Amino acid sequence: MDPLSEFLVMGAVIQMNLLQIKERGLEYEQLGKLPQDVLDFIYEQKLFKLFMSKELGGKDLDLVEGVKVFQQMSAIDGNFGWLITIGTGGNAFIPTFSANVCEKIFMPKDAVIAGSGYPTGIAVKEEGGYVVTGQWKYCSGSNYASTFTMNCFIEEDGIKKDEIISCSVSPQDVEILNDWCAMGLKATASHTIRVNNIWVPEEATFQLGAIKNSYGNSVHSFPFVTFAEASFLSVCLGITENFLEEAYKLTKQRNHDINRAERIGALQFLLMQQQKHYKQYEERFYTTLTLYWQKHQQGVLLTEDEQSQFTQMSKEIAAACVDIANHLIRSLGMEAITETSTLNRIWRNLYTAAQHGFLTP
Repeated sequence: MDPLSEFLVMGAVIQMNLLQIKERGLEYEQLGKLPQDVLDFIYEQKLFKLFMSKELGGKDLDLVEGVKVFQQMSAIDGNFGWLITIGTGGNAFIPTFSANVCEKIFMPKDAVIAGSGYPTGIAVKEEGGYVVTGQWKYCSGSNYASTFTMNCFIEEDGIKKDEIISCSVSPQDVEILNDWCAMGLKATASHTIRVNNIWVPEEATFQLGAIKNSYGNSVHSFPFVTFAEASFLSVCLGITENFLEEAYKLTKQRNHDINRAERIGALQFLLMQQQKHYKQYEERFYTTLTLYWQKHQQGVLLTEDEQSQFTQMSKEIAAACVDIANHLIRSLGMEAITETSTLNRIWRNLYTAAQHGFLTP
């Protein structure tokens, strides 16, 4: 049984829900966010809690299982998959808080973190905590986050240091600027957030790699950059899978046109080529990720060279996913350039996902 089937215990009702989610992509794009009923489905299926312990209400999947779910959800809809991937990424912070704070942040059914890793804020050190001011771009899921996280440079005695502190903040202390206007992934609400002179107690700050409770698992000790690269690349693979599926549908629709038989035959051959390339890239990715995960579970540290190789592979495959779509799109007619078409929306989502800093050259 594949991870998605086992994870969702795929019954007829769940399959129907996923099919409906897939068919509503244009609605999400026009809304600029996921509607509440789709969020409720995510909460019910614990899709923001893939790497969270069962004690916190999570699914406690291993890394490869969770990454496959990211891909499969992205193949349903790019916005849907991206937000699940980003939301689950916040699970990485679970070990870094005291048990009480961890339970408060992560245990609610609708718990999900949005935030930014860029240190574009200032945390002024005071007794017992920090006064935080700053602005952070690209905070996916900002419209429903139950907690925001943000990185800040520490300022002490009027002197800005090179040291960075990560802060967790309640939504009521955060202003959302509603400025996300990318060409794709329009429903991810990846807006800029801003805070001004808010108090963040010491217990609400954290550092990646710290272990302050017993809720962590082996996913949380896996190298974070490699984890992030695998997560974002799985989204690109899923969106590319969706693109190939839609391209196949269009090709099938044109089969009856005997006046364009030669052109349709060439398109079918091109599609088969790109499908073959896609499967090769997908196999390469999961073979490498599975090997790395097995080593990690055996207590073998990944070398810097291995992590560097994974980085290079992730960038190459992300670029290859974009190339696959580009090789096909010129042959797919007006569907390719009509913004409201499914094909065009998938193409724009792929370009946007592949533009993430972990995947660009």
